[in-house]
Amino acid sequence: MEEKIKYEMEFPIHASPSLLYQYISTPSGLSEWYADNVNSRGEIFTFIWEGSEEKAKLVSKKSDERIKFKWLDDEETPYFFEIRIQVDDITKDVSIMITDFSEEDEIDEGKMLWENMISNLKQVLGSV
Repeated sequence: MEEKIKYEMEFPIHASPSLLYQYISTPSGLSEWYADNVNSRGEIFTFIWEGSEEKAKLVSKKSDERIKFKWLDDEETPYFFEIRIQVDDITKDVSIMITDFSEEDEIDEGKMLWENMISNLKQVLGSV
């Protein structure tokens, strides 16, 4: 299996960290922008897109700050994806920080996917 490369992205967003956290940490919130439907049983989240289904384990979370998932297919690897809410101490500007992994030839595609999904999130929040 080809090694995946870690990449990070930052998206400024106009929303309170507590509101944002609801959209990144709950099945109903994630269903509004990340996937067509999201279900959870304990730590296992099922993400559904146009009939295909992927399961991820909730690895860690910190209220109003971050959530980290690991795809079950990647369970034996160091790979994960994390959505972090970052607030600038001085300006109080809020950003969403994405950490993800992709194979080298799929990084641009992965980044484009995140850009589209964060754009969906901004529309849902009215933060466009």
